[in-house]
Amino acid sequence: MKSPLIIYSLKNQMHDLRKSEQKVGEYVLKHAEEVIHMRIVDLATESQVSEPTIVRFCRAIGFDSFQAFKLTLAQQLVRREVKVPFAMDDQDSPKEMGLKLISNTMRCLEQTRAQLKWASVEQAIERISSSRRVEFYGSGASGIVAADAHQKFFRLELATQAYADADMQTMSAATMTKQDTVVAISHSGRTLSLLESIKVARINHAVVIAICPPNTPLANEADITIALDIDEDNETFAPMNSRLMHLIVLDMLATGVYLNRGSDFDAHLINIQNSILPLKTPLDPQA
Repeated sequence: MKSPLIIYSLKNQMHDLRKSEQKVGEYVLKHAEEVIHMRIVDLATESQVSEPTIVRFCRAIGFDSFQAFKLTLAQQLVRREVKVPFAMDDQDSPKEMGLKLISNTMRCLEQTRAQLKWASVEQAIERISSSRRVEFYGSGASGIVAADAHQKFFRLELATQAYADADMQTMSAATMTKQDTVVAISHSGRTLSLLESIKVARINHAVVIAICPPNTPLANEADITIALDIDEDNETFAPMNSRLMHLIVLDMLATGVYLNRGSDFDAHLINIQNSILPLKTPLDPQA
């Protein structure tokens, strides 16, 4: 393993380790700063394993010795390379880096497919299809996802809007009724302003659909939760894979609403498509 990103590499490799080695890995993930100052006996004691297990753990993740492991970990913490959300080497070419990023995204797609509760997806489609008005709330990177959702759903003859501003979310929530729906999007599920907004929406009897990690305040507050637990460092790096997974889920919801509209709805979409043709340069027949 050439100069690996230990934190992210370890997260990805955890399921391949023995149970005793996983205990060491879990301790390292939680206490990386402390580990770089420990002796092998100290880490063994804190992890509640034997010293030979520490040696096996180091070898399992690609290091010849505990000292080599500590040295690389210390270097990465100093350089703050843990901000990069996938394991890569310092000498990676753009192609190598790009392929690793694509592979990591593919892994998250598989993870999403395995995690999705399809009953929740179906509930969300039915609720949105029958709503008078649908508002999308998200902050930061999730605000970008909310804006994309608005662009998708307003073409489906729904009254929609997207809000990334906390004040606008709260004012929107205050105008909701039992016929309306809020779709709250969050990578962390813990954004305080978003939680306050959906509480206001629920006071006004609107239904709240959350796209967020399970067992979070947002997930617990929502009426319908589409739970996604994406392994990503949200504290130091702007979420990438979670944003892509949220976009995919919203594509599912939009497609489901479209299918509920029936084949007669196609003429409406064709009319919208034709309306923007004059805004584009004509195709070159010689091309």
